Amino acid sequence: MVERLSAEARASALRDLSGWAELDGREAISRTFTFRDFNEAFGFMTRVALIAEKRDHHPEWRNVYRTVEVVLATHDAGGVTMLDIELARAMDAIAAAISG
Repeated sequence: MVERLSAEARASALRDLSGWAELDGREAISRTFTFRDFNEAFGFMTRVALIAEKRDHHPEWRNVYRTVEVVLATHDAGGVTMLDIELARAMDAIAAAISG
């Protein structure tokens, strides 16, 4: 089982993740991505879904038109782990590639 990050390790990782923040009231990280339109938002979700499935680590997310709200936490560990940090980095890279 993967280990939950300490508060210090979580804060350190978040400093390197632009736009990500700790979620109030829960040990999780979150970010809202905004795209040009629904097609880009859905394309982002599709690309992330393929990576998430391959890693067997899935985000909690919500899509409304051109925005995608994401929450990451490792349920088995009861909080944020390196799996979440790595998925956040992958999401950032995908969003950057889509937004150009």
